[in-house]
Amino acid sequence: MDFKDQIKALADRVIKLKDSVKTEEATKSAFILPFIKELGYDIFDPLEVIPEFVADVGIIKQGEKVDYAIMRNGESIVLIECKWHGNSLNAKNESQLCQYFHATKAKFAILTNGIEYQFFSDLLELNKMDEKPFFCIRYYSKERQSN
Repeated sequence: MDFKDQIKALADRVIKLKDSVKTEEATKSAFILPFIKELGYDIFDPLEVIPEFVADVGIIKQGEKVDYAIMRNGESIVLIECKWHGNSLNAKNESQLCQYFHATKAKFAILTNGIEYQFFSDLLELNKMDEKPFFCIRYYSKERQSN
């Protein structure tokens, strides 16, 4: 099965299970971790995927944690901020992710509720997360796709 088919199968699973997933933690386990795995990362290797990654913002905001960091050679390369699938992604969530982005060396950030994935980088200004995502994925049910 190629990557496109794997993501489609994951989308079908998300649409099927979403009414049974009632919390942010359940969203992470049922939808987001499988997505990270499909991207090719070992979700069980704490040297590769770190849950609750500390991304302190200066000396005022200590202990700030982004939901997941994907690591390479001991450095964060992708930050992932997760929300419950029933919540829409909004500017407040983006602002939170932006703070984490600035506090780390990551070059990519993902804001997700397990149904929608917004991908950010620093394409416009180096080391400053862009205000708008450069790529988005959103899962739809088959009924909605046919309309």
